[in-house]
Amino acid sequence: MTKFTDLGLGPKVLKAVEAAGYDTPTPIQAGAIPPALEGRDVLGIAQTGTGKTASFTLPMITMLSKGRARARMPRSLVLAPTRELAAQVAENFDTYAQGSKLTKALLIGGVSFKEQEQLIDRGVDVLIATPGRLLDHFERGKLLLTGVQVMVVDEADRMLDMGFIPDIERIFELTPFTRQTLFFSATMAPEIERITNKFLSNPEKIEVERQNTTSETITQILVKHTPKRRDMSAKDKREILRAIIERDAEACKNAIVFCNRKVEVDVVAKSMKKHGLDAAPIHGDLDQSQRTATLNAFRDGSLRFLVASDVAARGLDIPDVSHVFNFDVPSHSEDYVHRIGRTGRAGKTGVAYTIAVPSDEKYLDGIERLIGKPIPEGDNPWTPPGRRGDDAQEKEAAEDDKPKRTSRSRSRSRKSEDPQQAAPETNAPDAEAEVRDAEPARDARGGRRSRRGGGDDRGRGGRDDGPRVKGLGDHVPSFIEMSFEDRLSEAG
Repeated sequence: MTKFTDLGLGPKVLKAVEAAGYDTPTPIQAGAIPPALEGRDVLGIAQTGTGKTASFTLPMITMLSKGRARARMPRSLVLAPTRELAAQVAENFDTYAQGSKLTKALLIGGVSFKEQEQLIDRGVDVLIATPGRLLDHFERGKLLLTGVQVMVVDEADRMLDMGFIPDIERIFELTPFTRQTLFFSATMAPEIERITNKFLSNPEKIEVERQNTTSETITQILVKHTPKRRDMSAKDKREILRAIIERDAEACKNAIVFCNRKVEVDVVAKSMKKHGLDAAPIHGDLDQSQRTATLNAFRDGSLRFLVASDVAARGLDIPDVSHVFNFDVPSHSEDYVHRIGRTGRAGKTGVAYTIAVPSDEKYLDGIERLIGKPIPEGDNPWTPPGRRGDDAQEKEAAEDDKPKRTSRSRSRSRKSEDPQQAAPETNAPDAEAEVRDAEPARDARGGRRSRRGGGDDRGRGGRDDGPRVKGLGDHVPSFIEMSFEDRLSEAG
């Protein structure tokens, strides 16, 4: 069996690895470290949770042990798609660089430029950054990339999903063509393959497992539900989520709940807290300090449930997660692989639930084609209220959905339904008196005549012979008749 001592790492690095409690490298580490130490380009393809971070961190520390950093010119560069992943790489560097004198800087959003510039000005051996913040510093003239000897692109497929490929290409062009490139990804989309063909020189390709596979240590369960109404889907799924957590009880010691939208993350976290579950949200709209505090609380066990967008789906090393819940089925099939990869890490077992409604069928089909097998379907532990209760609930919801009418509109509606009140309120006073005078009259059959002047009886009585209000049709003014006579005389 291969040991870390067989890979050619430096003595200080081996001592740090031993202190961290590791003895045997993972397949991606055993395959990537030796060619990296030889100075070759490396293309590593492995699913999440297989130790890709150490695959480039350990050889970088060994190779950079000789040499000295210059101001504003980092000797190596690590690009990560998210702040959390970049911070995690920095933590790994701190762990494995103990005993060495290498320096690092972390360039991510949410931190002031001034603090980061001070680190760069002193000179750093390892620069860990997200693409956007790196280019910000470069455009400010605070950073030069002409001294980069080793460049690492981590989670390249996530870079593609987030739209960073143009930035990555630009950064490649700003670095020397003699650099060594270590390129890691869980999946290989055609665009990623184009980038590797363009910027990597005869790379050593290490593909640990078939692309887009899921770990055998993860038990996958699909829970299907058909809501009675489409607008009840989110509410029903929250009920199902709580029912699964209650059913699994102690087995669900902690979990990450993934949602597709940031607003849904906040709603689900609030709902879980309302029902007594210790949960907190994490997504891109939160302050970096809040995101860091939430992640640290989840890592140390003081927070049980982490409700997250896909910002937490890739690369985050949280070693002991018992459950993953896909509250929403991911619209990108690759995200499913990364989401459920948060559990079942480092040889441990985990459970991944996916809650699906009929509108998710096309996404489920894409996921099952990607992973090459159907997701096993499990029981739905939540039973909707009885039919009678459902009808009452739907009726109440329907009443809530109706537009609220003002008192004026209700008044008009009542008047239109009552023929006795349908007369306009603007009748002239003399016309009203004339109608009132005619009110007591009834026909021979006893039918009551209409209160409206000039109207026919609406009952079964005969013709109404009462007085009518005269209008222009009954009385033509003489000046109009004279005009007609003048016209007729002129015409004939």
